[in-house]
Amino acid sequence: MPPDPGDSPPLGAAPVSLLDPETALSLLRADPEMFAAFTGEPLLAVRVCGPRALEVAAFARRLPCVLVGVAADPADAPSGVESAGFDVLLTPQNAPPAPWVGPLRPGQTTADALAAIAATARAVPSAAVAFAQLVRYSAGIDVDDAVVAESFTYSTLQGGPEFAAWLAGHRAERERRAARRAAAGGPAPAPEGRPATAPTTAPATDRAVLVERDGDELWVVLNRPRVHNAVSRDVRDGLVSAFALAGADPSITRVRLRGAGRTFCSGGDLAEFGTLPDPARAHAVRTTRSIPLALLRCGRPVTAYVHGTCVGAGVEIPAFAERVVADPATTFRLPELAMGLVPGAGGTSSIVRRVGRERTAFMALTGWALDTSVAADWGLVDEVRPVGGDQHPER
Repeated sequence: MPPDPGDSPPLGAAPVSLLDPETALSLLRADPEMFAAFTGEPLLAVRVCGPRALEVAAFARRLPCVLVGVAADPADAPSGVESAGFDVLLTPQNAPPAPWVGPLRPGQTTADALAAIAATARAVPSAAVAFAQLVRYSAGIDVDDAVVAESFTYSTLQGGPEFAAWLAGHRAERERRAARRAAAGGPAPAPEGRPATAPTTAPATDRAVLVERDGDELWVVLNRPRVHNAVSRDVRDGLVSAFALAGADPSITRVRLRGAGRTFCSGGDLAEFGTLPDPARAHAVRTTRSIPLALLRCGRPVTAYVHGTCVGAGVEIPAFAERVVADPATTFRLPELAMGLVPGAGGTSSIVRRVGRERTAFMALTGWALDTSVAADWGLVDEVRPVGGDQHPER
């Protein structure tokens, strides 16, 4: 996955206009397309003050733009603002009530968060707006249906120019790294169409997912520690099979999920990105061999034990579990929008149901990492205690 951008706005980022509600309403009524992915500004940021702020949300939540509300103090915001339709609600207050987001770290400001959201919306307007529209919709439907809706959106964006640009850049960087290794006497560059990095799969004797029976419990272990348990086809198929096994065996009463090595899961295996022949086939595979749908359908309570740097699928899949236990040093990040995509492992279904769509949108639109204390405060984590990939969490 892309590197963690940290908590600073991009250098040279264009300023963000924070509008008062009256001005925003006037602009919206004069030309609704002023705030849209391609006909105008993809971000509408509004001060949440007075009842007119609710009118802005009622108008703009149907538009193809990202809608952000900002208030100095949530206690002074108009009643009903939390359900008015803002995609993100920001405040400088520390540890504000849900769904508001305050500073995550000392020194961080609302302006920093707004600049990061604006940078994402302007860099990848298709993905940012599609994400906002998706979570507005998926928050109100069945959890399984929300997974399918996410796949439709993800597949659509796979055929778009933003993902194509990211993929071209990623492949070019792989080729540069391979050329540098070859010049230094390392392995020769891989053939066209094959990963130009060192092999990312485990040896043939190692299984990508281990399944261990312990009494009436089934332990499922991600077993690609050399690549931080990146989700490959083998991992996907192993998890789907493990959850199907749990659902088919009435003597199994609980499933426990963990990852070997230093990281629970670093997200999707980038070496496999863009390798399916077309977005339609990708959607068919994603909904036929779906990790989140398999987990939901197994019908057994699942406890996930997470540690290290959890990225993308490493955040999204555990969020479906009944209980998430996190090591104190764990971090959580959703970087997919920077790739021109939306979360693709069910996060717009699972994370939304744990922390709310506004906080999910904050994570995805900024790309910032949450530490374990914030994740626990928001409800993304149920328990914090030492959990390591090389030790059994319950022994």
